[in-house]
Amino acid sequence: MKVIVSSLRLSLVFMVVCGLLYNLVVTGIAQALMPKQANGSLLYDEQNNVIGSELIGQSFADPKFFQGRVSSIDYNAAGSGSGNYAPSNPDMLARTQESVEMWKKDNPDVPVSELPMDLITNSGSGLDPHISPEAAKAQIPRISKLTGISADQLNELVADHTSGRELGFLGEPVVNVLKLNLALREQMQ
Repeated sequence: MKVIVSSLRLSLVFMVVCGLLYNLVVTGIAQALMPKQANGSLLYDEQNNVIGSELIGQSFADPKFFQGRVSSIDYNAAGSGSGNYAPSNPDMLARTQESVEMWKKDNPDVPVSELPMDLITNSGSGLDPHISPEAAKAQIPRISKLTGISADQLNELVADHTSGRELGFLGEPVVNVLKLNLALREQMQ
């Protein structure tokens, strides 16, 4: 009986320490040292309404804005993942062909041969907020035509919102689509 009581008491202590106190301490440290990141890296408009998170991709229905990667989960951040289809999978081929057809319709000035792969393929999470600088630049003719903003100004906007490699050597340069579209919206006003 003594062993059972001792085990229950030790289990209760560990539940409180590991399940409650540890989480409170880590959350408190995160809130004190980096509150923006701890709260989801949210972006706000002028009225302090949440626009989105710079860490989660979202859909932009208006063709005047830059479009992000395709999302197999319809940008639902409640879960993430993709179908992990092989390139030969009929469903993947159909979805990719649909994306290419939409590209041709929405971007008649840019041939399919110049279509960056990240605009017709999804990321592993389905929530990637970034596209390549090439994917952003491929959309400039459409956006310039629809907004009246010159291609040179849009190229400069893309360059200003291109992040380099992590630590100077990890990954590829990327553009956060939400931040780029917020800057574009400012230029349209």
